[in-house]
Amino acid sequence: MKLNLGCGLNRKEGWHNVDKYGVCQPDEVVDLERFPWPWPDASAGEVLFNHSLEHMGQSADVFIGIMRELWRVCAPGALIQINVPDPRNDNFIDDPTHVRPVTEGVLSLFSQSLNRLWASKQAANTPLGLIHGIDFEIENHHRDLEEPWASLLKDGRIGEAEVEEAVRRYNNVIRAHRFLLVAIK
Repeated sequence: MKLNLGCGLNRKEGWHNVDKYGVCQPDEVVDLERFPWPWPDASAGEVLFNHSLEHMGQSADVFIGIMRELWRVCAPGALIQINVPDPRNDNFIDDPTHVRPVTEGVLSLFSQSLNRLWASKQAANTPLGLIHGIDFEIENHHRDLEEPWASLLKDGRIGEAEVEEAVRRYNNVIRAHRFLLVAIK
C-alpha cells in the first residue's frame, strides 16, 4: 500500500489518499492525530507527507504518537517522503495551522543508530528511537533555497559555506525541505 497522508486537495493516482477533512475528497477520512491508525502493521511500502506533517503533532506526545504509528504501519524498508516548509521561512510562519517544525534534527531523534552513537558520546540528544521502539534512517535530505540564494549558488557567485552562514543568520534562505526516510525493521 502507498499512503498519501494529509493529502488535502493533492490526491495522487495509485495512492491511498488520506485526510482529516472530507471536503478534500480523500479515499479515506482519518484524523492522523488519533491512534491507532486504521491500517495493519507493516502494510505500507511507501508513505508521503507532502506539506502535511507540519500541520500535525503540536504537542510532543501527539507528534511521537504519529511517529510510532508511522513506524508500525510501515513495512520493512518502507520509504517515507516528507516535504515541509522551513520553520524560518515566512511560508511556515504565516500559516496558523503550521504547528510542528520538522527538521533534520527532529527526524534524526528517531534513528536508533544515531541514538546509540550519541549515548556512546554521552550527548544530550533525546534517544526517541530507542525510547519508543522506532527506527527511521534519513536516506536523503534536500533543501530548496529561496531566491536570490538559489541563483547565487547555481551561478557560482556564492559557495556552500556562504549559504550555511546565511542559513544561520537570516530567515527565508531555505524555502522547504525534502526528506526521504527508510523504516528499519
